[in-house]
Amino acid sequence: MTDAPMTVPGTRARTGVWVAIATISMSFAAYTSALMVRQDTLGDWAHFSLPPILFVNTLLLLASSATIALGLRRMKAGAAAGSASFATRGGRWLAVTLGLGLLFVAGQLLAWRSLAAQGLYLATTPGSSFFYVFTALHALHLLGGIAALVYVIRLVLRTPATAPLSAAGATALYWHFMDVLWLYLLLVLALRL
Repeated sequence: MTDAPMTVPGTRARTGVWVAIATISMSFAAYTSALMVRQDTLGDWAHFSLPPILFVNTLLLLASSATIALGLRRMKAGAAAGSASFATRGGRWLAVTLGLGLLFVAGQLLAWRSLAAQGLYLATTPGSSFFYVFTALHALHLLGGIAALVYVIRLVLRTPATAPLSAAGATALYWHFMDVLWLYLLLVLALRL
């Protein structure tokens, strides 16, 4: 008889998300450092106003953090009670989160169009370059969270009685991190651009 290592359900998923969070955090810390060094070196930095849609996007992302938390809470309550209807309702809140995430990405596209209308493109100024890089990288990472949400919603629809709590919990952790990262990026962009 062999002793199999005992693992807590969802440990691998959460560990993977924590590794991703650490990696993404280090990347954005490096980009922020590059922005600050570049801004202070050549004296050719041109400041510009951030598109107002970014503040609407922030509200969308904060609302999505609340909806994913509510969805996860409903799924946990359903799993504890053995009720498929709670899991399904939790899945509905995850679907709302998905919609808010997609609206956020659409808002980012509008922000880029707003800057383009002002004549600010990726290579126009160093500041506009950093804006596009920061926001595009965040949007790409958020699309990863959207893909995870789609996966979890599909699992909930297939087997609501055994709602995939580990996948939903790992997805919620990543989603909350994306929200915190966005708040950080918005602060950096507002203060430095």
